[in-house]
Amino acid sequence: MRIALVIGHKLTSGGAVSYNGITEFEYNEELVGMVASNLADSEHEVLIFHRKRYRDLPDEINEKNPNLVISFHCNAFNTKATGSEVLYYRNSIVGQAVAAKLADAIHECLGLVNRGLKAKSSEDRGGYLLRYTKAPCVLLEPFFIDNPLDFSVGTDLKQELSLAISDIIEKLA
Repeated sequence: MRIALVIGHKLTSGGAVSYNGITEFEYNEELVGMVASNLADSEHEVLIFHRKRYRDLPDEINEKNPNLVISFHCNAFNTKATGSEVLYYRNSIVGQAVAAKLADAIHECLGLVNRGLKAKSSEDRGGYLLRYTKAPCVLLEPFFIDNPLDFSVGTDLKQELSLAISDIIEKLA
């Protein structure tokens, strides 16, 4: 199986920021590397994508013809919101099933509130990538990076989170 792992945001536009200045991009660049490393000895081909221009990302991914796309992000709101959620394209039955498995694994690993699955259209935040990749695509929001407690959990359990995500990918094959 060919898996596309997408690091949300980019170095020059890092996304949401933790209380101590760590961006979504910085956190997820390391997490994606860990997931890829966990899968290195598997039968899967892992492709890592860095965003250049958001509108071009689906085409760049589609050129490599993956079987599954996972985009890594972190939520942010008001420094108090907590929990994890997984987004999928509203018309993707396979995407919804993958999102459910990942949401359960992330919740079990981090122990934060399971905010559940979020069905998105192409116009919604994150929906463009979810809609325009040919392969089923999910967007992970494992915790609120602007919430110090969530961030601490996500940082302290990063290795375990990478293993939980990798384990689900292994089971999907």
